Amino acid sequence: MYTMALVVPFIGCSRTTVILPAHGRRHRLNASSIVTVSLVQPSGSEQSVDWREATSSFFDRDTRPIMLFDGVCNLCNGGVKFVRDHDRNRIIRFEALQSDAGKKLLRRSGRASDDISSVVLVEKERSYIKSEAVLKIMEYINIPFPQLAFFLQFVPIFLRDFVYDNVANNRYAFFGRTESCDI
Repeated sequence: MYTMALVVPFIGCSRTTVILPAHGRRHRLNASSIVTVSLVQPSGSEQSVDWREATSSFFDRDTRPIMLFDGVCNLCNGGVKFVRDHDRNRIIRFEALQSDAGKKLLRRSGRASDDISSVVLVEKERSYIKSEAVLKIMEYINIPFPQLAFFLQFVPIFLRDFVYDNVANNRYAFFGRTESCDI
């Protein structure tokens, strides 16, 4: 455990209240207050892994992007089949989020290894999530989808992700799920 003194300048206020979670007590701070915080070094080896380096072998021989999807979601499996049918040049590779490789690629993308809330498209240098992943996937597949993706990019991302999140959060209720990955 590390201890650090943090000087917090409260510009424009004479006092503020801080609740320390460990103690649950309120503390009044003024402009000259010094706050002492404790930083705990992350436990486990997972936090210290360079995930880009650890997953670089996925792109050593094959630089095609990888689409990560929820392997037990009927909507997601249908999406993979749709992309596969419209990707005549076989540009996109597929991996279930629940697989070991999928979990590693999730970590590479800055997400928790158990986060199955979004489709993720992993390229060698960058990852895309939610509606950005869908638009990027559309760019890779055949006409008319790249053109449609071009126009959809002008819809603000907060609106695209709002729609995406609502569908994703209800995908099992609307489309069901399977016990194992169909792909």
